[in-house]
Amino acid sequence: MHGSDETDALMRIQPVIPVLTVERPGDAAPLAQALVYGGLSVIEVTLRTAAAFDVIAEMSSVPGARIGAGTILSTGDVDRAIRAGAEFLVTPGLSDSTVRAAFEQATPILPGVATPSEIMAGLELGLTRFKFFPAEQSGGVAMLKALAGPFGGVKFCPTGGISAKSAPAYLALSNVVCVGGGWVAPHGLIAAQDWAGVTALAHAAAALHRPEQPPAP
Repeated sequence: MHGSDETDALMRIQPVIPVLTVERPGDAAPLAQALVYGGLSVIEVTLRTAAAFDVIAEMSSVPGARIGAGTILSTGDVDRAIRAGAEFLVTPGLSDSTVRAAFEQATPILPGVATPSEIMAGLELGLTRFKFFPAEQSGGVAMLKALAGPFGGVKFCPTGGISAKSAPAYLALSNVVCVGGGWVAPHGLIAAQDWAGVTALAHAAAALHRPEQPPAP
């Protein structure tokens, strides 16, 4: 399966991909279980804490969970994340070397873009699926509508500043397959180990409406 096809398939599993920053490895498995119970099986763990790789390893053992690594900044991050058990990779920006490293290891990658030039550079690498980041700060819904014209075959997962309230407006766009967000597992609930609360938020996010979209070409 081509990289973009596999990335597209992951993006279509659910309308919201949780973007998690987890400090304690002990929270990893119950948090992943809570999200899976709520209907969100595809989960991104950011590499923003010292525990991130341990968290990925712990979450990867949870039945039904599809764990990815976010905040990938280098080829070294690619290697460590895959060794920890990450099934897919997400970057904040477009990096030729990280994309090629992911391709070499046959691992789906969703690079971050915010401009037409970055999208064109990604297309040259054979990519058609991107994270639009930081979404709210980069023009949000209006910018994505503008990008739909020249980039008709490109689909996005907007991430950055999106909330339960603003997510439906993004999901209504023809070039948006899913959104990324941290609101389904806020720091307060994780700190309190309120897994039932996380499951409730995940259930609401999983129920968000997405217009029917044709499969990847």
